[in-house]
This record gives sequence, C-alpha cells and structure tokens, in this order.
Amino acid sequence: MRLNRIVLSTVLVVVALVAQVSVLARLHLPGAVPDLLLLTVLGLALTYGHVGGCLIGFFAGLLADLAPPADHAVGRYALVLCVIGYAAGLAKPDSGQLRTAAGPMLVVIGAAIATTLLYAGVGSLVGDTAGAHVGLAKLVFTATLYDLLLAPFVVPLVMALARRFDRDPLADDAAGGFGGGFGGGRSGGGRSGGRFRPRGRTRPKAGVGGGITPQRGLFGRAKFSGVLARGARR
Repeated sequence: MRLNRIVLSTVLVVVALVAQVSVLARLHLPGAVPDLLLLTVLGLALTYGHVGGCLIGFFAGLLADLAPPADHAVGRYALVLCVIGYAAGLAKPDSGQLRTAAGPMLVVIGAAIATTLLYAGVGSLVGDTAGAHVGLAKLVFTATLYDLLLAPFVVPLVMALARRFDRDPLADDAAGGFGGGFGGGRSGGGRSGGRFRPRGRTRPKAGVGGGITPQRGLFGRAKFSGVLARGARR
C-alpha cells in the first residue's frame, strides 16, 4: 500500500474507533453496538480492493482488540475483520465507480450478518462466551439494523475521502513523462516529433525529434494516452 493510503486508513480507523468506544457504546442501545469501525473498513475495502481491505481489516480489528474496554480474546475481532475486509474488497467494481447504492447496501447487510456470526463462532472456538447471554438472533438483527442506518452517512464519505487522497503526484508525473518522452525524452520526439503533427507538413530531419516519424509518434502517443486514461479511471 502507498503511504497516502496508509496514513488515511490509519486516521479513519482511529477516529471511527474513538467515536464507537466513547459515543456509540455509551448509548446503551438494545442488542448490539453500532459498528462504525466495520463500516469504515467496508468503505476502504470497496475503494482499495481485497488486498487493502484485508490488511486494513486486520489492523483495525487488532486495534479494537487492544483498545479498552475490550473484554474478549486478543485477535478475535482482527481475524473477523480481516476476512470481512477481504470479502468486501472482492465487490469493488472494475471501473472504481459505484453506479447504484444497492451494491454497498448489500455489502453492508452481508458484512453485518457475517461479522456477528464469525465473531460468535470464533468466540466459541477459543472459549470466549462474552455477550452470549444476549442471544445470537437478537445480535444479528440489531447489528444489521444499526449498521444499515449508519451506512448511508459513513460508507459514501469514507469512499469519497479514499478516492480523493488516492491520487499519487509522483505516479502521475511518471506517467506523463512516459507518454511524452516515448520518442527520446524531453528534447526531441517527446515534444516536437510526437505532438499530433499534421501529415501535410514536412518530416523532421534525421537525428531531430529522436528519429521517430510523425506517423509513428502519432500512433504511439494515442495508444499510450488511451491506456493511461483507462488506468486513471480505475
């Protein structure tokens, strides 16, 4: 992951965890606690993909395991969010842009149910039965309901921030230099020989413009510009 992704993910996860522990957990709502941390991981996973979602989910869950007043085994929620982040990242669209809100809402519903079930399942394996007295069915229902109510406000905001700060100036500059310097760097075909020169004009002399003809520079420029444009949309 790039540095800007790591910094933004860390800030969002810490803010979500602090808000969940200090505000949402003190509301004493019936059943489960609204999982703001889960929604943050889902928003980042839908933007960064399954690998980024897996890594962010693991470290976010580990931070939740260590943050007070955690009353469960360390690593329990890290494992759950790691799996959920990976699965949610698989739902990332190829174009990088979501066309409707139905997709993220389905991801939120599935993640809320799967998180509660996996959390209870891992707890039974390690002998951690904290919260079992509430009832699994009630926990699944309330967790799904609370997460659905928060999702329209959290997930789009997280995805918008992730897309905004995901631009890498160094990568953009390198891409521009590659497309412009294909004929021989800054001086030559990159500027004079490959700039959509009309066919009616005379060709440059040998040794000028990097030795690339206008036709070749034209098609090379158009081809690489199209590739970069398609890559930028992703």
